[in-house]
Amino acid sequence: MKRSREVEKGSEIEAAIKELSMLIELKPTGDNLDSATAVHIPTRLFLNVCNLVIQVLDKIGPTMAVLRQDIYQNIQRLEMLCDSDPPMYTNLVEILKKEANEGNARKGASCSKAFVWLARSLDFTVALLERLAADPGQKMEQLVEESYNITLKPWHGWISAAAYKVSLKLLPDNKTFINLLMPKDETYDTLKEHMQTFISLLVPFLEEIHSILAEVYLR
Repeated sequence: MKRSREVEKGSEIEAAIKELSMLIELKPTGDNLDSATAVHIPTRLFLNVCNLVIQVLDKIGPTMAVLRQDIYQNIQRLEMLCDSDPPMYTNLVEILKKEANEGNARKGASCSKAFVWLARSLDFTVALLERLAADPGQKMEQLVEESYNITLKPWHGWISAAAYKVSLKLLPDNKTFINLLMPKDETYDTLKEHMQTFISLLVPFLEEIHSILAEVYLR
């Protein structure tokens, strides 16, 4: 997937809602859906959502440069594998299982590690948008710091954590960020509705991802 995920009409959040809706539509039904063997996560659609999240984070400015680069590199890692044999790597769960069976899931620059960090980045995005939708008047520094502390900070070393602390000084104010998230002629109420829809779709999907990781990656 070398193409850019630019959004010509509507917001990045609206586009992500469409991608997540497609993921839900493609979700298999039947017995044993809690088992990793029965779960299907389309690689391309998942990466589309992650690419759209990058565009949302871009609007925060240079503060998110480190996280943006991490997400981009992890997307590239999975894209390269998928491009090497598209029919084989259509399901992210199968990629996880393959690396786990080969004993490579936790080694080096594995695709499993990339998937783990992309999931954590989506956790951060959910936490940020939840807080923004609940209290649009809250200072951006507080919104970002609280979201970071409960999602990414527990997994970061002191160097990465220190870099985020410094970057908080470069945040736009919340009004500027909200305006950047809204397409032309959209109201805040519409943006809030879109954020809530996005969150309602992404949260159960992330819960499923973390369940899969606990079963396959962390076993």
